[in-house]
Amino acid sequence: MGTTRREQPLTVHHLNQLLLVCSLVLLVAVAAVRISSRSGLPSLLVYLGIGVAMGQDGIGDVHFDSAELTQVIGYAALVVILAEGGLGTKWKEIGPGLPAASSLALVGVSVSVGVTATAAHYLIGLEWRQALIIGAVVSSTDAAAVFSVLRKVPLPSRVTGILEAESGFNDAPVVILVVAFSTAGPVDHWYHLIGEIALELVIGAAIGLAVGFLGAYGLRHVALPASGLYPIAVMAIAVTAYAAGALAHGSGFLAVYLAAMVLGNAKLPHWPATRGFADGLGWIAQIGMFVLLGLLVTPHEMGDDIWPALVIGLVLTMVARPLSVVVALLPFRMRWQEQALMSWAGLRGAVPIILATIPMVSGIEGSLRIFNIVFVLVVVYTLVQGPTLPWLARRLGLSKSDSETADLGIESAPLERLRGHLLSVAIPDGSKMHGVEINELRLPAGAAVTLVVRGGESFVPLPTTVLRRDDELLVVATDPVRDAAERRLRAVGQGGKLADWLGTGGDR
Repeated sequence: MGTTRREQPLTVHHLNQLLLVCSLVLLVAVAAVRISSRSGLPSLLVYLGIGVAMGQDGIGDVHFDSAELTQVIGYAALVVILAEGGLGTKWKEIGPGLPAASSLALVGVSVSVGVTATAAHYLIGLEWRQALIIGAVVSSTDAAAVFSVLRKVPLPSRVTGILEAESGFNDAPVVILVVAFSTAGPVDHWYHLIGEIALELVIGAAIGLAVGFLGAYGLRHVALPASGLYPIAVMAIAVTAYAAGALAHGSGFLAVYLAAMVLGNAKLPHWPATRGFADGLGWIAQIGMFVLLGLLVTPHEMGDDIWPALVIGLVLTMVARPLSVVVALLPFRMRWQEQALMSWAGLRGAVPIILATIPMVSGIEGSLRIFNIVFVLVVVYTLVQGPTLPWLARRLGLSKSDSETADLGIESAPLERLRGHLLSVAIPDGSKMHGVEINELRLPAGAAVTLVVRGGESFVPLPTTVLRRDDELLVVATDPVRDAAERRLRAVGQGGKLADWLGTGGDR
């Protein structure tokens, strides 16, 4: 009788090996962040490279070909990345550009899909379904890829707000289009797709805003027993918005982004800790997602797809994206320099590669070729656009001025029994609070500066104590005047002693 091979049970030793491999990958990926920041390359290329190096064509020889698992993990990672992006979006920056961003996410995507699909059909010879899938997949921009190369040369707040909002909004209609084009059977008529997209966006937006406002209200009025629970609660609320939106047949991606944006602008307790926690989760999600995508790809099978990817990418970069920006922003009369930068800033990152797995899971003919073309396109054109984006911003005169005032870092901890709040205020280098006396803050009655930390030493300030950059203040405020005290502190940080004259006086 022959013997059958028995699977070895999972032991603690196997678990230790797995933890060791995962920790080493994370350490290498974290070290790669330094490399990407020095070279100007978006970190996604480094993480993809790690995955490829670990794959079957690399030194790791890891065989991984599950598009279904990649899609599931990719969706989960995108939820975390969108939540982190929403938490970091300031309403004062995104608000003025919201109509323009919405137009880019809807009108701009439509123009980009049409132009790119036409080029893929007539220049490459793809069938219309395959051409439409590629056109939809590559029409979504990636904020993480864009702003990872703009840390040293940040954009003006207006341009930054539009690009951030666009990257958060355009995922939703693109996902709907890719799923529709990847469904077996005839593709719905265009007016059916428009109606479906509109309905899902409305449902997702309504649920996201509702969950965000309810969650912010709860966190501001219910004191949790430990400060470490606030970051977990914030992320849980954001993920709840995605799940609720998806279950209601709405856009879960739009829901999580809007809910996170509401939470990020709600002045929640222990906000710096929450922001740091979300930022760390976002990095882990990006690292895991990109490494997994690198494992999924098989480089030696891409030889025949390099030329089509270059052609489609050239049309997308030089024709489709600029035309979509011009058409979408036509009613807003933006300067040509801003439109030129937005055209070049349409970097593609994780989202297109994840979306390229949808036709693979659906069994669409030619789906592997679609994935390979999208992968090559993202890598090559991110490599071209990423390092040149800061240079272009400087050439167009759109680099944010160094003289812009830095905002204060304010952390709030609720004092439940005392019915008050303890505000920790950090004064950055660019703040105009430098040189202001304590009595010139003119905080509302019920709020007072109780302690100043300077150079590692703390002292109780006098009314005539002059504040300096890098100081940290501890401000105690009663519950009724907490918001007014924070507004006044931020106003002085922006306008200094002349805050009232500049129209930023806040409440006193």
